Amino acid sequence: MKRAGVLRQISDFSDFSRGHWLQELLCQGEESSHVHSSPDGQHLLVLQKSRPPPLPQVVAFQRHSISGADLERNWQQPQTALVGLLFLQSPVTLGSSALALVWEHGRTEVWHFVVAVGWQLLQTLELCQGARARIVSVCSQGASLVWCEERPPLDAHSDMSKCAFRFCVCTRALEVGEQGVRLGTLRIVLHNSPEYQVLASPQHVFLVPATASFATTSKFLLIWHPEKAKLTIAAPSAGFVHSKVLRSSNESDFRKLLLGSVGLLSCLAPLDIHTSAVSNSGGLLLVSTKGAVNMLEADGTQRHIFDLEGGPLAQGSRVQLKTFGSILACVLAGVLYLVDQNSGRLIDKKILSMKEVHFLESPGEENSIQLLTQTGIYSFSFSKPEDSSRPEPCLVEMVFEEACRYYQRRSLSSSKLTVEKLKKGGVFQAPVALAAILQHSLCQKQKWARGLQDTYAKLLSAMSLELQSYMSLELLKTCVVCAPESEVESYCEELVEQEVSRVLHSDVDKDNLAYLNSIFASFPKAAWKATRSCLQLQQNGDGLLVARATPEVWKKVLGGPQQEEVGQNGVVPLFELICTSFLRFKPKWLPSFVELTQQYVSISWSYSSKEGPEGRVPLYKRALGVLARKNKRSEADDEMELELLLCSKRPKAVLQALHLLICLKRWQRVVEVAEKFSKLSPLLNKEIFTMLLAEFAQHRELDPYLDTLWPLCPAELTASDILTMVLQHLPPSQEDPVPFSSKGNQLTVGLLKPLLQRVVQRPCIQDEMYSDALQSPTFPPPTPPREH
Repeated sequence: MKRAGVLRQISDFSDFSRGHWLQELLCQGEESSHVHSSPDGQHLLVLQKSRPPPLPQVVAFQRHSISGADLERNWQQPQTALVGLLFLQSPVTLGSSALALVWEHGRTEVWHFVVAVGWQLLQTLELCQGARARIVSVCSQGASLVWCEERPPLDAHSDMSKCAFRFCVCTRALEVGEQGVRLGTLRIVLHNSPEYQVLASPQHVFLVPATASFATTSKFLLIWHPEKAKLTIAAPSAGFVHSKVLRSSNESDFRKLLLGSVGLLSCLAPLDIHTSAVSNSGGLLLVSTKGAVNMLEADGTQRHIFDLEGGPLAQGSRVQLKTFGSILACVLAGVLYLVDQNSGRLIDKKILSMKEVHFLESPGEENSIQLLTQTGIYSFSFSKPEDSSRPEPCLVEMVFEEACRYYQRRSLSSSKLTVEKLKKGGVFQAPVALAAILQHSLCQKQKWARGLQDTYAKLLSAMSLELQSYMSLELLKTCVVCAPESEVESYCEELVEQEVSRVLHSDVDKDNLAYLNSIFASFPKAAWKATRSCLQLQQNGDGLLVARATPEVWKKVLGGPQQEEVGQNGVVPLFELICTSFLRFKPKWLPSFVELTQQYVSISWSYSSKEGPEGRVPLYKRALGVLARKNKRSEADDEMELELLLCSKRPKAVLQALHLLICLKRWQRVVEVAEKFSKLSPLLNKEIFTMLLAEFAQHRELDPYLDTLWPLCPAELTASDILTMVLQHLPPSQEDPVPFSSKGNQLTVGLLKPLLQRVVQRPCIQDEMYSDALQSPTFPPPTPPREH
């Protein structure tokens, strides 16, 4: 990791030709001028916004006293506005540069700079084919120009909704050689589109919506891949949305491109873009109005880098972004932020005394940043840490930051614990020891690696497997980044499995739980495979689901933060995450999995324990909650609900399942469930028999199953009790009773006779209590012998 140095002045304006004039222009303020630096850092262009003729509006300055004719360009009104100052791909001649000045109506001047000759106008071109076309944005991508132009409708009274899609994105090859300029044929990338700002990276072109007047089109960005002739739709709130190869001009229509994604795009949040710029790695840097800096990659994925201080950005505030190697430099309100793009860590923050600051290109010098100000050129250099005992400061800092959070949660003191206090206090030795071991183990192959203290040697041997796992994980991450597309999926599955296993073997707190939620959402299939592997889920020879997970893993699955602890921010507990995976990839296993978890709970926690998961919300109810969140309901979901209720074996759940089966009129299954679960307890047996006897009294659907139903009658029920329940549940009759009904659906004594006979003939409970005495060979029993 790099460490920032000191901001120092390396040159005044004598480094430039006509330096005093350049200083005068910079002192006028950023509102009146724009500064552009050439890719090689040798030329500086200043565009004057409000410069009255005949004073020059575009002025070029050469660095390092390069001799030659100067470039001073001005134009008279009503000349259209200048929309682009573009340095073109370097010509063949060494030390030469090419520049294109693009005006609003497509007129383009190509200038050429050669050492000792200076700037010369090579050729004047017309980019647009129509006289009424108007360029709104232009960029240089490789050996081509890409621009967005407005094509006003012929009818001045056209519908405003149609006028909004009056722009098109075009491209033309523009090659500058020793013989002159060659302009290629016009090719339309996208037509009938809204207005876009085009930003070019070395391999791609980003199309950022210029206005937010239309809700649907201001929710996503477009990425054009010239080599593949492909357009990608990406939304920062949803990532990659859709991609399409443009094989013909008919497929370049904007509305046809969105045809298959309108429903998804309408649900997305509008774009929140304050400033955008292209990084040297080819990604698009986006700064939101809240101050969040994100990186949008060419494949549509987005990652968060850093949050600027100071809260929401004002509408007119200017944010300057520039990347130097892996360092992101950002200037906002006179403050320079230096951030590591890879980790998002703030390297340094400098308060600048100068008002006007411009970044200069410094090719080949990734360890320094050059700034052009009103007083000269300043350099901000990076260096490796001087202390060789900290070869991995990024990882070490992470150790101490995690330790701060850990000890702060368990501290009774109100004072805030910081990394500096943790390092200097000497009270907590665990993070100090871990940092020393990490430095020794991860950097022992380097020349500057130091030996490890003897006190940590035993701890190192105990941690060797964990360190090896960490190193293999880092190696796997590198493989994912560098692997071809055909192998990325397999590497991702392995990476997800290692990450899920790592979290399950650590403390599953709120942060880790949110991390697991993001893994399951981003890689659902890989997360499902990782879950099966960690819990060792498989079917045995009888087709039953078995799990050979360790008790520690089970406790993480069932005893982590619950819904009331994680809040309503979209994060769900780990048990619910796993149930969602079961429903998506193996729904038939879900009831068996819930049954397995209940068996583990019964072993690990007592039934009345409030600490265990069953002391809060029963597991089967949590699984039912996951099932209820499904968007579409089907018959298979109804069957799944029944299975979840029955697998719990709880009396209320079994009775609820019976009630659902009765509502569905699945009488065969009703009798099977009643016969199976009546054996669990006498109280449940009585509840089930009472429910079914009430159904028997109301209709004749259960008549074919009476031979199975009557043996379930509890022993304590008498004939009087049965008759009372039957009379209470008889359906109300609308007609006068007759002795013989023609409908044949009324309850008769003949149907009840087998049950009543069974109850009457059954021995009384009191008789069973005294059966031993009544069956003795002599009655009354003999008199016991007297004691003298």
